[in-house]
Amino acid sequence: MKRILIIVFSLISLSVMAKKTDTLFLKKLMESKPALFSAVLNHPDKNQIQILYTQINRDSKNKPSFKTFSYNLDPHHYFYPASTVKLAAVIFAIEKVNLLKSTGLTPYSTMITDSAFKDQTKVLTDTSAKSELPSIAHYIKKILLTSDNDAFNRLFEFIGRAEINEKLKANGLNNSRILNRLAIGDTGEPARHSNPIKFYNGDKLVYDQPAQYDPKEYELKLTNLVMGKGYLDSTDKLVNKPFSLEGKNAFAINDQQKLMQKLIFPEAFPVKERFKLTPEDYKLIYTYMSKYPTESDYPKYNSKEFWPTYAKMLYYGRAQVTPDPNIRIFNKYGDSYGYIIDNSYFVDFKNGIEYFLTAVVQSNEDGIFNDNKYEYETVCFPFMKNLGKSIYEVELNRKKLHQPDLSKFKLDYSY
Repeated sequence: MKRILIIVFSLISLSVMAKKTDTLFLKKLMESKPALFSAVLNHPDKNQIQILYTQINRDSKNKPSFKTFSYNLDPHHYFYPASTVKLAAVIFAIEKVNLLKSTGLTPYSTMITDSAFKDQTKVLTDTSAKSELPSIAHYIKKILLTSDNDAFNRLFEFIGRAEINEKLKANGLNNSRILNRLAIGDTGEPARHSNPIKFYNGDKLVYDQPAQYDPKEYELKLTNLVMGKGYLDSTDKLVNKPFSLEGKNAFAINDQQKLMQKLIFPEAFPVKERFKLTPEDYKLIYTYMSKYPTESDYPKYNSKEFWPTYAKMLYYGRAQVTPDPNIRIFNKYGDSYGYIIDNSYFVDFKNGIEYFLTAVVQSNEDGIFNDNKYEYETVCFPFMKNLGKSIYEVELNRKKLHQPDLSKFKLDYSY
């Protein structure tokens, strides 16, 4: 009887979720613009598109409420999340710092990473920082400005794999897992081992974290884990069999947007569900999520490599253009294995526009992975740009009962 009640409750919950999320609006919107979207809509399985668009409506007290629209959403259909997982690491790292504040640890404490297992690397300095010393805060800047992989790996080691996955579940992100460092071939046993780390305020040691080991498995019910028809191995030799992404990070679109909503609007969630962040923490994250690489002095970036709109795919694609001064996009993107993903909160201060938009698209025409031959420029970036511009048009023409007060998101980018 108890089992029957659980099944009935689950079905009711799914039914309620389905009623909350409109599954037709985005399909009709894209179908109404065949010049922009017919190429990908004609191949929905090949391009693996998933979209979540959430309208934000404010009441007379500026409190937000959400109305969500989806296209092709399937939390169990796997796509490689690439760098989008880094936003979770940013949040969880600061939460851990706050938990340890009695030791004197802050996001600006000097972070010295040691090694204790095969292929682990040490970090003693960071010449991109003004102090030339590594810290949680500086790693966060590099992650949010240009998606620095090493910076993410250092936060991964600080939080620890077990704690990262515990926090995902505690925050209701049930279709996600973070198992690996990025861009170093981190799989199997090495991924379970995290480096020892020491933190200093000046010359004073304030926190000494020993090496960690995570024996746990993080199984998810996922489809599409094996794809394509071949791949290049570590020696660049072609292997003529499908490419497996089993044992990799996973970060479902609905989980990504939920994380973003909780980050941007903590007041819309019960106190016990909010992140354990201070106002200063939110300001740090908001600033570097929306800041352009060209506005940064530490780190200092080459504008030819990292132009202003470099990371703002869900509106600009990868176009090298001067950004609209009235618009700021708070986002975290990812790109790998032919996938382009972007998770964003969009603000237009002049027109009082705000919305959440999260999307993934893939293109790999030859079906070969690891060959760096993906149609990013001809398929993925144009799709992201066209989708973002189309949703912006919807919002530009959408009537609202109350105009939002967006002053919270007008930030100082001068430092």
